[in-house]
Amino acid sequence: MTTPSTPAPYQQHPGVPGYVSPVPLRRATLLDALASEWTKIRSVRSTIWTLGVMVVLVVGFGALIALALRSVDLPEGESPVSLGFVGVLLGIIPVITLGVMTIASEYGTGMIRTTLTACPSRARVLAAKGIVFFLLTFAITLVATALVSAAISGILGGSTAGSVWLGATVGVSAYVALLGLLALGVGSLVRHSAGAITIMIGVVLLPLVMALFMMSEGLRDVQQFLLEYSIPSQLAIFYGTPMGEDGPTGWESLGLMGALVALVLGLAFLVQHKRDV
Repeated sequence: MTTPSTPAPYQQHPGVPGYVSPVPLRRATLLDALASEWTKIRSVRSTIWTLGVMVVLVVGFGALIALALRSVDLPEGESPVSLGFVGVLLGIIPVITLGVMTIASEYGTGMIRTTLTACPSRARVLAAKGIVFFLLTFAITLVATALVSAAISGILGGSTAGSVWLGATVGVSAYVALLGLLALGVGSLVRHSAGAITIMIGVVLLPLVMALFMMSEGLRDVQQFLLEYSIPSQLAIFYGTPMGEDGPTGWESLGLMGALVALVLGLAFLVQHKRDV
């Protein structure tokens, strides 16, 4: 009588002689980590609430402002879609909140231990979280900015140049998603939701607020720098209404934010391997 051989796709468990695993044993990959993070981010209520609030703020405020200004002529050369700026600026808050919570909440609840047990590679876990968060946020923000731009154009009429339309949708969406990715990196470093969210709100608002109170002539250059490189000003560039004349133009602000995100995430990767869970 011959002994049946172990099926090819399966392997015996190394620690239990005679036991054959019903699940194929293979090395985990980044795709597995991506699938895990996608399951987590889409199954928690905070994702639906934060991104839902972001869509409501972006579309709602843009449409309300357009309705309020139906009888007002816009300044010469200003595109109607620039009225969506206020809604996007408010919509940043839910995005950075979700970015922080994507990783910091796991440290707060202890869920990170389970995550790292399933996927011991900390770099892979952080990379998977970043990729899933960026793609999801970019897609939802793109839908919201396209809707509000179409709504504003329909309410106020007038033509919008293709470059401005592209900036107000794709450009703004990419910038907001990168900003959320920056929040994720800060959350990984701080490991505390409230603290990381407070830091990110300061990053978004503090430079502009400081600039508004710099009335001294000796601080004029500093004031101008803060105005031009503040996040609200960087967003305004995509609408063709920057707050300064010498700051970055066109899509350069995306490169600046991308470099900052790369720096923070690189630091987070290094710190991940030097800390206990």
